[in-house]
Amino acid sequence: MDDLAAGFGRRQFGDAALGDARRTARLVSLADTLVAHPAGTFPQKLPADELKALYRLLDADDVTHASVLASHFAATQARLAAFVDPVLILHDTTVLDYSGLHAVETLGPIGDGHGRGYYCHNSLAVAAGTRAVFGLVAQTLHRRRVVPRGETKAQRHARPDRESLLWGNAVASLPPLAPSQTQIDVADRGADVLEFLDALTVAGRRYVVRSQHDRRVQTAESAVEKLHTVARARPSQGTREVPLSATADRPARVATLSVSWTRVALLPPRQPCGHARDIPHDVDVVRVWEPTPPNGTEPIEWLLLTNLPVESLDDAIARIEWYATRWVIEEYHKAMKTGVSIEALQFRSADTLEPAIAILSVVAVALLALRDASRNPATTDHPATTVVPPLGVRLLSQWKTKKPHPDWTVAQFFLALAQLGGYGYARKSKPPGWIVLWRGWIKLQTFLDAAELFAPDG
Repeated sequence: MDDLAAGFGRRQFGDAALGDARRTARLVSLADTLVAHPAGTFPQKLPADELKALYRLLDADDVTHASVLASHFAATQARLAAFVDPVLILHDTTVLDYSGLHAVETLGPIGDGHGRGYYCHNSLAVAAGTRAVFGLVAQTLHRRRVVPRGETKAQRHARPDRESLLWGNAVASLPPLAPSQTQIDVADRGADVLEFLDALTVAGRRYVVRSQHDRRVQTAESAVEKLHTVARARPSQGTREVPLSATADRPARVATLSVSWTRVALLPPRQPCGHARDIPHDVDVVRVWEPTPPNGTEPIEWLLLTNLPVESLDDAIARIEWYATRWVIEEYHKAMKTGVSIEALQFRSADTLEPAIAILSVVAVALLALRDASRNPATTDHPATTVVPPLGVRLLSQWKTKKPHPDWTVAQFFLALAQLGGYGYARKSKPPGWIVLWRGWIKLQTFLDAAELFAPDG
């Protein structure tokens, strides 16, 4: 993973069309500084001269959310084109809270309606096997509007800006698939929108989406029943141990789950449903459940819809593992908010706020790259200088061992970086995550800044 070494800005923004080559060069330079200093507000991330350069850049009419991200999207696609294994496109929406920015009149209501901000819909490309992050392939900043009193259901469905269209619009924004590439779109229950499933089908895309709605289905026996009833009636066809990430409601653990699957046709609703075609959709529904959860623990149950045929336990497990990768986009949203402080922006207009969100969204991808680089078995024994600057290797090794080791490997570097960020020996059984690596990265930048400050002239 070379995005940590010099050249991050050029790789992500070098082809940005901002109306003037000098603006592109400025964005490239600013991105290199921001990936080295991701934490805090812009005044905390950037020295005074670069902060002024950022403000001038964001004031330019050609610098928009779309123009900033276009170069990153193209860079992501270039990386995907060289990758032959399956790629997961993870879709999810997060709330960006800018309730304090009263001057930005275009912000929409969020949460219970008292806050103001955006619903940020991201589509993130991730390797199916290693879960390494390639980058964003789409991002939409949605402003929820205030629903007029007395609006009917038909009027709500006819609105071009309704929130449920985010999912289908994300599909429309994706570039065409290369003939040799396998991509699977993965999403949680919020994506169980018939328009989304239909848009994926029309685009010839494959998907795994967790079911939320107990829709009418037709079974192979031509019976019309409810989806969840049919899925739960199937006996276990195998078991699988699945690692579960920690949440606010449960600690991390490994669960033994039962698996079953069956093929059904999702029937169109009796009432028209937005832009979805009025036709049945053939899917396999994979059920994953925990027959004997630990005492006091809510049992796990996933009902997964997929348009990829499931013919065996191995097929079903592959769909489960793809869905289990969905947590990566939650980590990405955490990187946006905690890692680069994207909600700390204080701009007074959407014209400057939105391109700033775009820049920081790309820097947040680089934070996940810290974790990916530390876990890549193909580069563990490579020289650390292949992924980070040589001076960083020398300074970190001197901090760890009291003398410089410019010949450190990637594995040695990232273990020390995690320890600099607070990774303890008691946790060695669990590889370091991006947050502890991010903390170490920030401290290492302090070492680098000090080395530059006290370097002898010439």
